[in-house]
Amino acid sequence: MLKLLKDHFSFISVLVLGITGLMLLTPAVLAYEAGDIIVRAGVASVQPVEDSDPLEINGVAAAGTKAGVDNNEQLGLTLTWMLDAHWGIGVLAATPFEHDLSARGLGVDAGSVKQLPPTITLQYFPMHADCKFQPYVGLGVNYTKFFDEDIDSELEGVLGAGDLELDDSFGLAAQAGVDYAINDHWLLNASVWYLDIDTTADFNFDSGVRVKADVEVDPWVYMVGLGYKF
Repeated sequence: MLKLLKDHFSFISVLVLGITGLMLLTPAVLAYEAGDIIVRAGVASVQPVEDSDPLEINGVAAAGTKAGVDNNEQLGLTLTWMLDAHWGIGVLAATPFEHDLSARGLGVDAGSVKQLPPTITLQYFPMHADCKFQPYVGLGVNYTKFFDEDIDSELEGVLGAGDLELDDSFGLAAQAGVDYAINDHWLLNASVWYLDIDTTADFNFDSGVRVKADVEVDPWVYMVGLGYKF
């Protein structure tokens, strides 16, 4: 996991350095100052880098099994409120993400779940306020709300009707991104977040079978979109 984090942020560092070099050749257009509000919308992709303990079936660990969580794409929305020319408060929101769940090692689909990952970060914009390129980094907290949990119909066909519940999660969040000015108000944006999301999934079947999985979801969230500065 640490190697994966280093690889992602190494890529981001190279991207930011490249953008910084280009910025020196680019005329000033976009000016950020206290009170500005930047709203961005685009395609957001949540890509879990999940890990879990072996699944517990009626309290007994099933060796060689793990929980799996698929990727999903939705409409992403972000907002930055500038405190001054270099510091801002950022908010990440989106339409609900829906993830398919699987029981790896057993070869079965387990179900699906929806989630919303509202995230707040303190952002730092290192460049001069009038630069056309505005790279930034941020650090903050994430709250993930899980809902509409469903067990796969084929699994219920084997084990009987049941219900599924995933615990909500609080965790740290880190981000990096860049705004590129089209004119005084419109901009292009690309950004990435790393979210620390941990949850416990509990499957309870009418047959008496109980399945539990402690899962580190820990997704990367990528977004490309269009923004407007008010």
